[in-house]
Amino acid sequence: MTLKVKRIHPDAVLPAYAHEGDAGMDVRSVADMTIPAGGRALVPTGLVFMLPPGWEAQVRPRSGLALKSGVTVLNTPGTVDSGYRGEVGVILFNTSSAEFHVGKGDRIAQVVVAPTTRAEIVETDSIDETDRGSGGFGSTGRA
Repeated sequence: MTLKVKRIHPDAVLPAYAHEGDAGMDVRSVADMTIPAGGRALVPTGLVFMLPPGWEAQVRPRSGLALKSGVTVLNTPGTVDSGYRGEVGVILFNTSSAEFHVGKGDRIAQVVVAPTTRAEIVETDSIDETDRGSGGFGSTGRA
């Protein structure tokens, strides 16, 4: 699978895998900004992805950023569809009680490229029974 990437900002850095075998590539900010405590911001990457049909890019949080600073991706995973040709932005959410500074070049998220499957939707009048049934959140008991 080849991911074509266009830099639309002079400070943009191409996504990169940090280690052999990593599923996610780091993406970086092209802006300096401060996210207030409990606030959110759309952080630009300066990148446009050209994903082939049948593929998506999932924008996910960086675990170290979440653990150390309480900053995560708000709509995780964010999806970049194959037909989208705009700048990839990352919605960061600061869950901490202190403001968080994002600097140019900071790693802000990771991107996982994955194949997609389109479902054929068929309406039905009946649904098969299962052991679980309609049990939802918390239906398997306490943790």
